[in-house]
Amino acid sequence: MMAQLKARGHPDAPPAIATDGKGSYREAMVETWGQVPEYAGRGRPPTHKQAQPDWHYLQVIKHRSGNRLTGITIKVIYGDPEEVRELLGEHTAYIERTHLTSRQMNGRLVRKTLSFSKEREMLEASCAWEDWVYNLTRPVKTLRIEVNDERRRWRPRSPAMVAGLTDHIWTVKELLMTVVAPEVINTK
Repeated sequence: MMAQLKARGHPDAPPAIATDGKGSYREAMVETWGQVPEYAGRGRPPTHKQAQPDWHYLQVIKHRSGNRLTGITIKVIYGDPEEVRELLGEHTAYIERTHLTSRQMNGRLVRKTLSFSKEREMLEASCAWEDWVYNLTRPVKTLRIEVNDERRRWRPRSPAMVAGLTDHIWTVKELLMTVVAPEVINTK
């Protein structure tokens, strides 16, 4: 995932990131964008990559008792704490909404179901399909623009339309009939 972010517009540093307390985002960020510090001239030269001071990474860790949420801990991993909190906020509403939409559209992301992915290749294919469908075929209410013509008040738009990648909302048939050459991502 981090290699894709690097290849798609963040070649020098990671974007501001807020995640839950799970996963190994910290290590993946250092592996992808980290730099080996310059040798100061004493002792052994450094060999391990390190995080950079301009990174912004926040973890929102939820504490539960059974099914009830009992508390939330905000932990700034990289960056100035005040700057990171101002930039990323201290709530998980947007992250949770994105995860919920992904789970609703992609059964392979749901735990404890028959459709849970056991093979990485199938999971990646399923996630790619979900991204295409969401970004090209689904109008998002918060992205619509007001037009006030005789027929309608709002013009629906998809995320791909807002990004300037297309001029209309695609149909699933149109998406299935389109051939896209696979992108080769260099991870080095």
